[in-house]
Amino acid sequence: MTASTTSSTKPDHVEKLDAESPPAFGHDMHKLFGFDPSFVNLNHGSYGSLPLPVRAYCDDLTTKIESNPDKFIRIDCVKYLDTVRERLAKLIGAETDECVLVPNTSHGVTTVLRNFSFNKEDVLIGTTTTYGSVTQTLKYLADIPPHPTISTFNLQFPTTHAAIIDSFREHIRKVIAENPNNGGRKIIAVIDSIASNPGVLLPWKEMVAICKEAGVWTVVDAAHSIGQELDINLSESQPDFWVSNCHKWLFAKRGCAVLYVPKRNQHLIKSPIPTPMSYHTPRDQWYFGPQTFVNLFEFTGTIDYVPLLSVTAALDFREWLGGEHKINEYNHNLAVAGGKRLAERLGTSAMDPDGDLTLNMVNVELPLPDLIRNHWIVHKILANTLLLEKNAYAAHYMHNGKWWARCSAQIWNEISDFDVIADALKDACAKVVEYAEQMKQQQANQ
Repeated sequence: MTASTTSSTKPDHVEKLDAESPPAFGHDMHKLFGFDPSFVNLNHGSYGSLPLPVRAYCDDLTTKIESNPDKFIRIDCVKYLDTVRERLAKLIGAETDECVLVPNTSHGVTTVLRNFSFNKEDVLIGTTTTYGSVTQTLKYLADIPPHPTISTFNLQFPTTHAAIIDSFREHIRKVIAENPNNGGRKIIAVIDSIASNPGVLLPWKEMVAICKEAGVWTVVDAAHSIGQELDINLSESQPDFWVSNCHKWLFAKRGCAVLYVPKRNQHLIKSPIPTPMSYHTPRDQWYFGPQTFVNLFEFTGTIDYVPLLSVTAALDFREWLGGEHKINEYNHNLAVAGGKRLAERLGTSAMDPDGDLTLNMVNVELPLPDLIRNHWIVHKILANTLLLEKNAYAAHYMHNGKWWARCSAQIWNEISDFDVIADALKDACAKVVEYAEQMKQQQANQ
């Protein structure tokens, strides 16, 4: 096993892949994943799925690490990390030393936000579709001194990219007008590249450009981008910060994410979370200046490095399958077709029937009236029915007064999987309606 694929001798895991051709996309791909044969998985987007060849690489790497942990962690590991950063940087259009590895996107976003020195005049901008833990991070930062304020941009789907861009530009103008810069005031916007719920592509590059023109900092939560969004070029779009999970759509081992900080902003990141032993403080008598950005993230405490280093095998696996465009063309086409099939079977509609905001996740309305105020009850009934009774799963959520299913199309799926999830969702929704009627009857009898 080697840390790089650039030498004339191919690494063992690549040799094994090259020994045979990949199966056809669809159910033949099941042989490359470790799923329960009866499980219909339409929720790849939540946690990712580890291909068996990548898992084998991880097992081999674990064996290597455990043979001499001191040598690997103290000497070898940095070379492996550098290889991963180099390959990810190439994929997202960045420089190698602008990329570091963190456990997940929420961790990366929090790291960025916690490195800002806030004033009470500062404003944090989120949206109504910002991921839950990121929203809570914004609230936490507003809860502690010096109490920056929160401004929420309202996003309601269905809508269009053009409408989002116009509304966002107006929202930024309003925030600036209501919070004049009297010296040192910062506005920081957290922007999803692909929202989690609903699972739709946002015009994030245009939103970044709007912020840049207005002097607003941008933190792009790109949790679902790498491996799903094609032709990412961060040197061109130039967000201030960008972070994406590698364990979702890229097929790395969970959890692993790449944090991009352009060189112009690296001076702002004074410490990762947690602060490493190698942190340089101006209070030390031997202080010779701040540590480099990359070095700060090399060792933040003892962790399992295997998930971070699995990116190498994940990228090799994707190249063996045919590359980013082939993978995502299949997934996108299946998502659009599957969304239409599911909507037809449920008697509802897809959120984005033309596919303009759809990459590899499709959102379809569920045949559920908003009968229960306690939405967690609905979630529980749906999840228990799908997972414990039907052994099939798609994500589900409430948005804009309606319940939706979010289906992730992946290379092991076929259109028939959408028929299976349709039947499962029908039964699950029927149980929700039955429960709501029981609650209604109980209230009437009181």
